[in-house]
Parts: sequence; C-alpha cells; structure tokens
Amino acid sequence: MKINFLEKPKKSLGQNFLIDNNIIKKIVELGKIDNNSSIIEIGAGYGSLTELILNKKPKKLIIIEKDIKLFKFLKLKFKKFKNVKILNKDILEIVKNKISNENIIVYGNLPYNISTKILSSLILLKKWPPWYHTLVLMFQKEVADRIIAEANTKNYGRLTILSNWRLEVKKHFDVSNNCFFPKPKVYSTVLSFTPIKKKYFKLRNPRNLEKITHLFFSKRRKMINKTVKKIFKTNNYIVDNLNINLKQRPGELKKEVFYNITRLYEKLLS
Repeated sequence: MKINFLEKPKKSLGQNFLIDNNIIKKIVELGKIDNNSSIIEIGAGYGSLTELILNKKPKKLIIIEKDIKLFKFLKLKFKKFKNVKILNKDILEIVKNKISNENIIVYGNLPYNISTKILSSLILLKKWPPWYHTLVLMFQKEVADRIIAEANTKNYGRLTILSNWRLEVKKHFDVSNNCFFPKPKVYSTVLSFTPIKKKYFKLRNPRNLEKITHLFFSKRRKMINKTVKKIFKTNNYIVDNLNINLKQRPGELKKEVFYNITRLYEKLLS
C-alpha cells in the first residue's frame, strides 16, 4: 500500500503506520462488522483501516485522531461519509465517558508508548458491562505476551492480572515490523477482548486491584509473606481465607488469587 505522507511520522505520538493491506483486511474481519455496527477507531492515521471498515457499511464510525494535521486530512478524505464523525482528541480524555448508548466495536493500532495506559483505562471503567462489546487492538509483541501470559512464566505480572480480570482475551496473529512505516524495531501482535458480563470477580473499586498487584509485583522476587502482612497487618487472616502458601512468590500465584486478595482487602476497608 502506497501512502503519501504529509510529514515525517511523530515519535512523540508513537506513529508507526500499518501499510500492509492483507494485514489490514485481517484486522477488519475480526470485528465482524455489519450494517448495525457502531465503530470507534483509535488513531486512524491516513485512514487505511478506515477505508476497509467503511466498505463494511457500518451504521456509525467515530474516528479519534490526536494529530491535528492528520485530523484535518481525515476530515477532507472522508467528508462525503455521513456516518463518519472525526474527533481531534486524546483517547485517554474521552474513554471514561459513555460515548454512546450502543455497544461499540473498538479498533486501534495503539502507540507503543501509551498502549498499556489505554488498555487499563478501558478495563478500569466504573460502570460494567462497559460501553464497548469488542476491542480489536494491536500491541507491541512484548506487551501482548505480558497480557496473555500464564502464572510461573517470565511475562506474567500486573498487566496479565488486570487484563484478564474483566475481559476474555484472544490472540490472533503476530505482525512483522516490515508491515509498518517507519519500520519499528519490534514485531506487533493483534489481540481481541470481550467484556465478561456476569462471572467476573466484582470489586467495589477497580483501582484497588491496581494497588494490590503493585504491592506484590514491586517485590516479585520475594516471598509474599511480608507483603501480605503489610496489607492485612497479620498473615493469619489471608491464610485462613485463601489457604495460600506464604513462601510463594507473586509470579507463582494464579490470577484468581489476586482477585480474592483484593476482595478481602476491600472487606477490611468497609
């Protein structure tokens, strides 16, 4: 795919534009768009993905583009489409608000420098189920590996636990760095996420899960006994309730253990 660039891509915005049409087609297909679909595209760039989304004739497409020059370019490129709305905003500023009453499919080739921040903001919404029903997102492969990691592996950590708390996560495919301009040093990975609506661990405040995992994984090489005592003032409380081995390290505990620890922590706060 040939793109006439307006200017040199901005490193400050993490701009690496996907230029492989076959990969773009595969990404669009993952959303299963029909004419009743409402779409949000994060960082549309030069509109390569946008064009193929519009070929599916969705009911509505909202494009969020932070770069002012690209925003103006997209406004001109898609001015004939009445079902397209283009916003010159930062996704982090608007994600916490309910954008629509409709369940939305979100697409995004996320900037490497803020990809985890964007994902966290989509997970930590107070209202659940959220305003979206599917996320189709591309991450740096290293970040994707952390999202889908299992306990007792080097990639397992806070991001794994947070991502899998409220979302069903599925890996689809890796993307070569040759598929982008400018060419990044790393590969990327496409993941999809579907909100878990019923059988997830309900917490009073989602931020408490962030706090608990931070306390544990800031000392990921240490046994958990001191961290447990710091949180609960005694080890007996958590051992009696969860029957865990205090000689274990954070990376050895299953995701569900951290959800239950956060629940117990919230009970103490009440």
